Amino acid sequence: MEKRALGIILALIGVVGLILAGVNFMNGGAGTHNIKQIIMYGILGAIFFFAGVGLIRNTRDKAT
Repeated sequence: MEKRALGIILALIGVVGLILAGVNFMNGGAGTHNIKQIIMYGILGAIFFFAGVGLIRNTRDKAT
């Protein structure tokens, strides 16, 4: 159960990162600082999201 909870937390952090990337993208600004932020938030958000989803899917519940 602890792994599943950790997976949910990781997935939520990933969603927040992807939302931040989307907000920065929609606000515009062609500076290199903004592009670096979009890439950084997007990549880290995707890594956390897919790691969390993978952890949730691969964790088996044991009946006690």
